[in-house]
Amino acid sequence: MTSSSPPRLLAKSAPRDRARPALGLAQHCIDTETAALALFGPDTRWGANLRRFFRVDDGERFLRHLRIAALFHDLGKANHDFQRAVTSAGFSAQALRHEHISALVLCVPEVRAWLEKDPTLDPDAITAAVLSHHLKADRGGDYAWCQPRGLATSLALYLDHADVAEIFARVRAVADLPPPPPLPTAPWSANPPWEQAQKQGLGRARQFVRALRRDAGPRRALTLALKAGLIAADSAASGLVRTGNDISAWIASIAAGEPLTPAKLRDEIITPRIGSISSHTGVSFRPHSFQEGAAGLGDRALLLAGCGSGKTLAAWMWAERRLAEHRLGHVLFLYPTRGTATEGFRDYVGWAPEDEAALVHATASYELEAMVENPSEAMDGKNFVPDEAQKRLFALGLWSRRWFSATVDQFLSFLVHRYQSMCLLPLLADSVVILDEIHSYDRRMFRLLVAFLEHFDVPVLCMTATLPRDRRRQLEDLGLEVYPSVCDRSELDDLVRAEDHPRYRLHRVDNLDEALPRALDQARAGARVLCVVNTVRRCQRLARRLAGELDGSGVRVLAYHSRYRLCDRQQRHAAAVAAFARRTDADADAAAPGVVAVTTQVCEMSLDLDADVLLTELAPVPSLVQRCGRANRHLARGPHVRADVYLAEPEHTLPYDREDLAAARAFLDALGARSGGSSVECSQRDLADAFEEHTRREPDSDTSAAFIDSGYYAVPDDFRDIDAFSAACVLDDDTDDIEKAWLARGAPMRGRRRNLDAILPGYELSVPKRQASEATPPEWLPRYLRLAPAERYQPDLGFLVGEDDA
Repeated sequence: MTSSSPPRLLAKSAPRDRARPALGLAQHCIDTETAALALFGPDTRWGANLRRFFRVDDGERFLRHLRIAALFHDLGKANHDFQRAVTSAGFSAQALRHEHISALVLCVPEVRAWLEKDPTLDPDAITAAVLSHHLKADRGGDYAWCQPRGLATSLALYLDHADVAEIFARVRAVADLPPPPPLPTAPWSANPPWEQAQKQGLGRARQFVRALRRDAGPRRALTLALKAGLIAADSAASGLVRTGNDISAWIASIAAGEPLTPAKLRDEIITPRIGSISSHTGVSFRPHSFQEGAAGLGDRALLLAGCGSGKTLAAWMWAERRLAEHRLGHVLFLYPTRGTATEGFRDYVGWAPEDEAALVHATASYELEAMVENPSEAMDGKNFVPDEAQKRLFALGLWSRRWFSATVDQFLSFLVHRYQSMCLLPLLADSVVILDEIHSYDRRMFRLLVAFLEHFDVPVLCMTATLPRDRRRQLEDLGLEVYPSVCDRSELDDLVRAEDHPRYRLHRVDNLDEALPRALDQARAGARVLCVVNTVRRCQRLARRLAGELDGSGVRVLAYHSRYRLCDRQQRHAAAVAAFARRTDADADAAAPGVVAVTTQVCEMSLDLDADVLLTELAPVPSLVQRCGRANRHLARGPHVRADVYLAEPEHTLPYDREDLAAARAFLDALGARSGGSSVECSQRDLADAFEEHTRREPDSDTSAAFIDSGYYAVPDDFRDIDAFSAACVLDDDTDDIEKAWLARGAPMRGRRRNLDAILPGYELSVPKRQASEATPPEWLPRYLRLAPAERYQPDLGFLVGEDDA
């Protein structure tokens, strides 16, 4: 040990309460190995399912590699800068990231030769897992491997410390190796021996990524499983020690606990949901033959059925059958938007016991607190808000939950190296997975879906009302069974009747003004009128105009779009859903004057509406089909009723392009809805058939993803196509209220933002970047937030955008 090295190397800063000692480096590395064994050992359900998920063919070899990676992962913390950072208040500058040093030690020729004495070990796979476990390692850029930060040219390392020797001794025991070689004692610098190690490491990284692309089999499976397993084990070891939990006991209750059973799903989700449906409709529920057929699908399926056909319940019935076939511990229902995930939680997951159900998306904490104050039937008397212990565990707090309603990003963005999703990956591998509304996925999301289905093995059901034929073919090529097929439909009388029934009366008009007088007359007579335009600006302008025209009539005018504060958007959402709830003819006859909702594209999925009249601007064909699905949705008013649907040319092409709208016009022509012509009756099946022929062609998605192809490296990327024109903001005059509410909850010191996640989302909104304020936000706000001028905001209309903004 050098004279300047500390007597004990630390892995973490000392706990704030000082009741527990600071965690030593050797102990943390051994804790991480312990967590790896507890999570993925040969007798655990999680271990079996992770190996199946990644298609790892040698479980014992995988586990040995994972234990070695766990022992090595934080070795690089044996350096002067890191030890000073965890022992000295106010010091955080570090010349090199610790995991970069850990991987560099693995590239020292003597260390690599030592590991290679076991011919079954793959040092490259171990190095890749170690270097990438914080998702901040790259060939170049901000996280270039061993690129010093600042002006530092050398860094003292403590590789001759007894704690480091303890780690190597443990590696030796795990791999049954001879005594380890002496480690370099020279400080890190751009000189030997570190120059040689780095040069060899960079060369091996290049060779390794090329080798993985050539060999997409066992070696890549091992590497990906190691990367995922190490992040999970490190998170567990760190989080459980931080909260005082016993690592092995806590993990064993999850990873080796009892699997879910079909009876448990039936009792906790399906039966109470069916009871709720029956009580609201007054009709005893019995499953449709379509739902029973969907339940019998295999492990990989694509469910295509129209809006209001009962797909969601069919998906839960499918999950019930999958649990009879597999030892799995969770059901994930993944939605494209926060709004749809929240509604999925209200309708289904919320029936489960509060300690087993989870809503997971970016504003879930805020949404759950709002639900406690105004619970639905399913959630009455329950509190789904995570307690303090769960919050301190972060993603690990979700591992014990059984039923999930979440946005797809939360679980599939491991493909682009998002950290929370990486921590949830073992849970994903132990789940039945349902992906709803996949028609709405943008190009990037669909490419990542294809990569997920190509490279990983998990029971998965994709579903939507309609899907472009190119996308459908790609999913079929990946082995998804399409249901119902043409043959299936011949035996599904209930589905055929529902989809072939003429739900709509289509009217093609030159502009909205041509249809508005008729629609407003129907609203005055009690109809629910939904008007969908393509930009927020037009939505706001039309809502203001209609409020004036209908003033004194008793008809309510609601505006709904994407540029509200979340607290106001929740209220608009609830008001719209209540106003457009399913009703029978008797309900309609007894109703007061109607309602007009003026919305944008947000209505296509996030609102469960049952409109009597629909006015919509032309939009891409998938959007038009979804918009039509908001009208006469449940056929609740009887077979004689048709929803009047007025389809109008938009004022401007944006936000779509000319080809999208040209395809929409051809789609309507195929349905017989021609400009200036008479109205045409149309069914959901007519829409689906025309959709197949008139969606734009799309090139096949490749099966690449950063997680799959990066070899040694990992840096986070975006899961969705980026909205480059909007900024996340809070109103400038809301900051005082936010801070007061935060302080009332006990805002912590030292820059931490605990408790802010249950307050801040309610005040957040998205505004056009050009209209965000240039003022500097308070320093306690997260850095991604900007300020927006409050004088441009009205609670009923939202943020008033400019003429050129969507």
